[in-house]
Amino acid sequence: MPLSNPEIARLAISLLDLTSLNDSDDAAAITALCRRAVTPCGPVAAVCVYPRFVALARQTLDALGAPDIRVATVTNFPAGAPLPEQAARETRAAIAEGADEVDVVYPYGALKAGDREAGRALVRACREACGAQALLKVILETGELANPALIEIASRDAIAAGADFIKTSTGKVPVNATPQAARVMLNVIRENAGRAGFKPAGGVRTLDDARLYIEMAAQVLGAEWVCPAHLRLGASGVLSDLLRHLGIEDAPVRTGY
Repeated sequence: MPLSNPEIARLAISLLDLTSLNDSDDAAAITALCRRAVTPCGPVAAVCVYPRFVALARQTLDALGAPDIRVATVTNFPAGAPLPEQAARETRAAIAEGADEVDVVYPYGALKAGDREAGRALVRACREACGAQALLKVILETGELANPALIEIASRDAIAAGADFIKTSTGKVPVNATPQAARVMLNVIRENAGRAGFKPAGGVRTLDDARLYIEMAAQVLGAEWVCPAHLRLGASGVLSDLLRHLGIEDAPVRTGY
C-alpha cells in the first residue's frame, strides 16, 4: 500500500542529511542548522557541514540532547581532483574533528577522460582513512558524468573500492540528482546485494521529490531496505515542506543544496 503524505514526510525526515555548504556559512548559521535538525517530528539522520564546522556541529547537537544525529562533512569538494593522498589527508583531518561520515567527491573528470583507475585509487585511499571510524559516502557527480554507462562504471568502482554509500551530486553543478541517475545507481547497489547505501542530493526540495526517491529505492531494493542505514536524502530546503505536510510551521535558515 502506498504511504500517505504524512507517512512519507516522517520517513523522509528520518532519512535527511540536513545540509549547509555555503561560502557564507558561519557559526550562527551552523548552530541554527543543528537546531532545525531536532524537529518536532523526530531527528534527522545527519547534518552535513564544511569541515571547519564539524566540531561546532557535534558540540551543538550534543548540547541539544541529540547525540544520535550524525555529523557529515565533505572532502575533495567540490572539484573532485584525482589526488588520492590529498583526499585521504582531508578525510583523516575531518574524522579527527569528529566527523561520523565523510562525503568525498569522486574524480569524475578523470573518468570522463578515460582514466578509471583514478577513481578506484581515491576511494581506496579514503576507505583506508575512514577505517571503522566513519562512513564513506562517495559523490559521483552524476550530472557531470551524464552518460548512464559512466554512472554505472563509477558506481561499480566506488562500491568495489569500499564506498559505504554512493551519492549523486555535490549540489554545486547545473544538473544534480535525477531519477535516471538514481535508477542506474540503485541497480548497481542491487547487483551488490544492497550492501552499499544511496544518497540523492541536490534538487530534493519537496515532499514529492522525497517520495520519488523513497519509492524508487523500495521498488528496486525492497521496502525493508529503506532506512537511514541505507538511504539518505541530501537536502536543506525540503525540511520546510515535509513539516508543512505534518501541520508544523518551520522557520528555515539559509542553507546549501
